[in-house]
Amino acid sequence: MCLSACYWARLDKIYYANTREDAANIGFDDEYIYEEIKKNKEDRKIPMNSCDNTIAKQIFKKWFDNINNIRY
Repeated sequence: MCLSACYWARLDKIYYANTREDAANIGFDDEYIYEEIKKNKEDRKIPMNSCDNTIAKQIFKKWFDNINNIRY
């Protein structure tokens, strides 16, 4: 599971058994991702382009103003 999703979900605890080295040994090697995160956006292998966020901000506001959303 994506670690970011775990934090966003406000989990109380996470249980795991295998290490990232164990995962790498069977082909699930995330070292590439860890190295990419350290780089500046313009130096990453996959181009990352920021878009106009006017509509995205409106969507966030609509969610925030919704009385049925769950506040963390």
